[in-house]
Amino acid sequence: MRAPQERQARLEDVAKAAGVSRSTASRVISGSGPASATARDRVHSAVRMLGYRPDQAARSLVNRSGFRVVLAVVGTSARVLDDPYVHRAVAAAATAAMPYEVGVSLRWLPRDAPRLDRMLDDRTVRGVVLFNTTEAALDGVPSAFRGRVVSIGIGSRMVPSFDVDNGGGAAAVLEHLYRAGRRRIAMVAGPAWMPCARRPVEAYRDLVNSAGLPVRLVAGDFSAASGRRATGTVLDRWPDTDAVFGINDATAFGALAALRDAGRQVPADVAVAGFDDIGYAALSAPALTTATHPVERIVATAVEAVLTQGGVPSSRVFPSTLVRRDSA
Repeated sequence: MRAPQERQARLEDVAKAAGVSRSTASRVISGSGPASATARDRVHSAVRMLGYRPDQAARSLVNRSGFRVVLAVVGTSARVLDDPYVHRAVAAAATAAMPYEVGVSLRWLPRDAPRLDRMLDDRTVRGVVLFNTTEAALDGVPSAFRGRVVSIGIGSRMVPSFDVDNGGGAAAVLEHLYRAGRRRIAMVAGPAWMPCARRPVEAYRDLVNSAGLPVRLVAGDFSAASGRRATGTVLDRWPDTDAVFGINDATAFGALAALRDAGRQVPADVAVAGFDDIGYAALSAPALTTATHPVERIVATAVEAVLTQGGVPSSRVFPSTLVRRDSA
């Protein structure tokens, strides 16, 4: 006599093992609605334990394939999508969306016309995460799409925001430079149109003004090339500069290159610091003093908020801490 075949696990079995309702288990597995973090963990554990596989025929009836979260990056050109920060964000978003069986796509939003309505009219788009968010981009979010848009950066009454405390992180770096005896500190800033670039500049102005130091501020665009050019400008204008603070690590790498070109020793002649603590920061020569930027945690929180649309705070700020290395 043949032994009876082992019955394949059903959705009801997953729900029972997880201690949740069938509808909650279905939402978690399909990524189609709200569920608490605890419920999601229990359901995913039950799926693995039971070896549950969704019925593909049943899934085709609810048309779950092809849904996605759009990462919409505001910029003056599509070249903004080449930023290493965007690459980190895409990887983090893909990881966060995986349990919901939702894909991730990347879109450039022109700074002068950041339209979201057509994107949100697409039925395959579960939600949008804004990057480099501007006031104009927030104003362009139709009220009908409340809950389907979140922001990395500034937010509004309708759009929850998630961001790093780059003002606090910048202040920690600048105070470190000051305590180390640096009194002629220059800053290479980001584009003035980006709200997220304003807080570090405010922190810089607060420090130099309160300490009675000269303001040495030059604009950049977050790239290493602009950091190199801007630091060359700093050395031409203020050759006695003894520290350069880049608004991000890429800018600081450019500053290191410019100082090397000029024959300046780091940190003996000029200290250099950045912001982000990307992987290469510990490998530069000298290793870069910087401040942390938990991109992965921020983006994962934002993606989860837009997918669950449940009880998220109107704003969440992630702390940044100083990382001391050899460059400053």
